[in-house]
Amino acid sequence: MTEALYRDDPYLREAAGVVTGHTEEGGVILDHSLFYPTGGGQPGDSGVLEWDGHRLPIATTVKGEGGACVLVPAEPARLPPKGTQVVQVLDWERRYKHMRVHTALHLLSVVIPLPVTGGSIGPGSGRLDFAMPQPPSDRDAIEQALNALVDRDLEVREEWITEAELDANPGLVKTMSVKPPRGAGQVRLVRIGQGAEQIDLQPCGGTHVARTGEIGRLRLGKIENKGKQNRRVNIALDL
Repeated sequence: MTEALYRDDPYLREAAGVVTGHTEEGGVILDHSLFYPTGGGQPGDSGVLEWDGHRLPIATTVKGEGGACVLVPAEPARLPPKGTQVVQVLDWERRYKHMRVHTALHLLSVVIPLPVTGGSIGPGSGRLDFAMPQPPSDRDAIEQALNALVDRDLEVREEWITEAELDANPGLVKTMSVKPPRGAGQVRLVRIGQGAEQIDLQPCGGTHVARTGEIGRLRLGKIENKGKQNRRVNIALDL
């Protein structure tokens, strides 16, 4: 299993690692991964591996067998041999936008308190699909409510509960299509706001900013019809 540095510190931009293996497709597996693997609607991280004067661009990161993070090269190239110590350099600008958008989507699920049927995160925009038979009547009110939560600069923290505790509190899970990762005995929760200021608490394995103020101003995009019972709500960072 790859140790998830991105989970311990999502602001870490550079880290050492040792190559523990390769995949048949030409991916690289490290003992410690700075790169977040695709999951939960969030794209895998990109960046560069450096070793002994060599430089390998990484296009994305995916989940492999046994809890491994697989770094996928941008094009076929020489791979660092097993046992090589490398330096991982994250495409920080892209990751940080993912962090801001991901946290913003948590806020959207607060402003629109309906079951979430899908979602996607990009570098600057994202969307959630809701079980929403009728479109909202006041777009401006949604955008204003989102930015009001951003302006409150609420703390974003993580904590862990057991799978049994999650089973006893099924209301914590907002997403109908994406289930929290299980099998390790514990589930990671993301809490926005503390004490009386708390606005959200839900299972999530992605990367987030430390405070909602880091998100910056948000713009509400299209609200699309995705079937009789679903609406897709798009948001974007005001870059």
